[in-house]
Amino acid sequence: MRIWQQPLSLDILTRSSLDTAVSHLGIEFVAVGDDFISARVPVDARTRQPFGLLHGGVSVVLAETLGSIGANFACPAGYMAVGLDINANHLRGVKSGWVTGTARPVHLGRTTQVWQIDMVNDAGEPSCVSRITMAILAPR
Repeated sequence: MRIWQQPLSLDILTRSSLDTAVSHLGIEFVAVGDDFISARVPVDARTRQPFGLLHGGVSVVLAETLGSIGANFACPAGYMAVGLDINANHLRGVKSGWVTGTARPVHLGRTTQVWQIDMVNDAGEPSCVSRITMAILAPR
């Protein structure tokens, strides 16, 4: 079942992210399905912490990007989704390549949404799992 209540495509996501933290970190949107969005972030000089691993905060940026975008496009026109809470469990360090995240809704309610974001390395091994809760704001 398609959950998007507004037009959504890779082109729309890419254009809307120009000159933001998303483009600065090199995040690329890679897939949009009926009930998910995927994007990837490079593990490079922009995104590593001093010990050579993908910075945990960058994993959270990827998760928040995917969950927030998913929630906003799953809202009726005129409504807006804003973050209330996010958590992340870092499961495996990544030193190179890409980390790809996929966001899927856990709950699509009238006033809140909850999204699960699963992140994997190039070998498909889990690197981080995150969950974001979004408040849904009615038009003013």
